[in-house]
Amino acid sequence: MDLVLRAARVVTPDGERRADVGVAGGRVVAVADHLDADTVVALADDEVLLPGLVDTHVHVNDPGRGDWEGFATATRAAAAGGVTTIVDMPLNSLPPTTSAAALEAKRDAARGEVNVDVGFWGGIVPTNLDDLDELHEAGVFGFKCFLIHSGVDEFPHVSEDELRAALLRLRPRDALVVVHAEDPHQVTEPGPDYRAFLDSRPHRAESHAVTTVVDLANETGARLHVLHLSSGEAVRQVRTAKELGLRLTAETCPHYLTFVAEEIADTATEFKCCPPIRDAANREQLWRALGEDLIDLVVTDHSPCTPELKQGDFATAWGGIASLQLGLPAVWTQARQRGYALTDVARWMATRPADLVGLTTKGRIEPGADADFCVFAPDEAFVVDRAALRHRNPVTPYHGRPLAGVVRQTWLRGRPIDDRPRGRLLERPRPDRGPDRGGA
Repeated sequence: MDLVLRAARVVTPDGERRADVGVAGGRVVAVADHLDADTVVALADDEVLLPGLVDTHVHVNDPGRGDWEGFATATRAAAAGGVTTIVDMPLNSLPPTTSAAALEAKRDAARGEVNVDVGFWGGIVPTNLDDLDELHEAGVFGFKCFLIHSGVDEFPHVSEDELRAALLRLRPRDALVVVHAEDPHQVTEPGPDYRAFLDSRPHRAESHAVTTVVDLANETGARLHVLHLSSGEAVRQVRTAKELGLRLTAETCPHYLTFVAEEIADTATEFKCCPPIRDAANREQLWRALGEDLIDLVVTDHSPCTPELKQGDFATAWGGIASLQLGLPAVWTQARQRGYALTDVARWMATRPADLVGLTTKGRIEPGADADFCVFAPDEAFVVDRAALRHRNPVTPYHGRPLAGVVRQTWLRGRPIDDRPRGRLLERPRPDRGPDRGGA
């Protein structure tokens, strides 16, 4: 073994325990008592060794909108938040990742710039049905589409018929399709204040759209995933799908589990996101659904922009929340208040996101897994200061908010992450090629 990490608390797939974690060649080779190696790192008494988090919903926006974010800044923020793997969304970059050529442009922008491992989603738009096979073969982890305007004109949304055609095209490949599920027919023009914005995107917009996704999963047998569920009412449709045994999963985000509409001021456009943050009772519905495994995982939907685009009112400001660095403490702060443990948080934010995209060597501390770790002090509190955030534009609704839990160090393949870009560009795991083909 090259390295042993020794901790009083290690979160493993079997629960939390005192253990030594042995590492060789960037992989975990043993989780046991009394291991030895040339290098032994003992965690402090107040630290817990978690698996490195996996965030499968991140908008890096590069190439083309590097002033919104970029691979260097996004992956530094990820590492500062205990995240060791991200999967980048196909839109907000120029070009969007809707062809194999666009995917290569994305990889060119990322190569040599990443501090954590990075994979890529492909996109489904009305005009790229014939590009999907090539994109899949090029190694994307799946395909994203919108049922409503995406926010950028170069990534148009699909109709139900267009999504059905894409699912049928991809079904023989068993490709994963992830859906922004809001029904445009249930959405109205937003007003300038928060209540008017919230009313413009009601619960039924999500419920109707999730019903469409469930129906298509039932009809086609495809693997489908509902993105950033914000409505507790839409959980009923997810429950139906799971009771039917359909291959459908769902996620929610830290901001839906943290913030409530009652506390959002009419000028606080840093809280704008789509679908919107709803009321306190709805937040508790989401927590119950997460506890009942109806919602499978928690990812950030890190969607940054320039400060100028967040100005104005709720009708005109950009809809997206930047939180990649803060997801773990935000979720832990709320989870511990409701009686959940770090084992639950690791399952929601590391293991299950990794499983969603087939990264079976990520998001867990067990022999054979990548030696990706988050050293976390769960009882240390801090107040969020936007000046300390490492994503490009320090705009966040978390500014000034007290949170529990501090990430003290993040390790990638057995080495502490620093500002040198040592992340890899990942491709979808394939039995004949291994899990992480791509440029270093």
